[in-house]
Amino acid sequence: MSGELAASPRVAGILLAAGQGSRLGQPKALIMLGGQSLARRGVAMLRTGGADPVIVVTGAAGPGELGPGAEDTAGLAPDNTAGLAPDNTAGLAPDNTAVRTVHNPQWLTGMGSSLAIGLAAVPEQCTAAVVALADQPLVGPVAVSRLIAAHAAGAEVAVSCYDARPRNPVLISREHWPDVIALAVGDVGARPFLRAHPELVTRVECGDTGLPDDVDTQDDLARVERLLAEKATSP
Repeated sequence: MSGELAASPRVAGILLAAGQGSRLGQPKALIMLGGQSLARRGVAMLRTGGADPVIVVTGAAGPGELGPGAEDTAGLAPDNTAGLAPDNTAGLAPDNTAVRTVHNPQWLTGMGSSLAIGLAAVPEQCTAAVVALADQPLVGPVAVSRLIAAHAAGAEVAVSCYDARPRNPVLISREHWPDVIALAVGDVGARPFLRAHPELVTRVECGDTGLPDDVDTQDDLARVERLLAEKATSP
C-alpha cells in the first residue's frame, strides 16, 4: 500500500563453532575467556547486533556439551529443538531471540561443511544470514548491526573490514547461498564466493567496533585476554 513503510528484513546469525582447537587443547567453542565460553560470547555478539535467530554449528564439541544446563552456555537449545517459528518458545533466550545448535557430523572435513549446515538451518523467513566465527571473540556487535543495516539498504553481500581489510563477519543474502555452498569445499567458508563475485560485495568498515583477531594458540588466547583487560580498565 502506498505510504506504508517496508518491513525490515529478518537476518539470521550463524556462529561457526565446530573447530577442534588442537593447538589449544580443547574444542574452540568451549574455550573460556573472561568467564564465558567462546561459543556464548559469539552468540551474545550476534544477538546484540540484531541477528535473529542465532544458529550455532557444533562439531568437535557435540550438541550435548552446549545444551541447556551447561554453566557457560545456558540458553543454547539442543539440536532437536522443533522449528524456529515465532510461537515456539523452546530454546528462546530471555530477549526472545531463538538460539539453536546444529551439529555437523562431518566437521573434520573443514569449515565448508559447517557453513552449509548452518545455512540449511536458517528459517525461510530470513532474507540473509550473518556468518561469524567463534574464534574471533573481539569482534563487536556493532559490526553485525552495520552489516544488517547495509542489507536493509540493499546490499546482497556485505563484508566487515578492519582498516580496509576484509575479514569477518560477513552477510550473505539467501539467493546466493547455493553458490556459496557449492564453492565452500574443505576448510574454506564464503571466501571463494566472495573472490569470484567482487561486484556483489559491499565493504563495511568496522575497525572502530572491535578486532578480528583469531584465537588459534595459547599465545593468541593470552594476547586476547590482555586486550580485554586493557579495554576493561581504560577510561
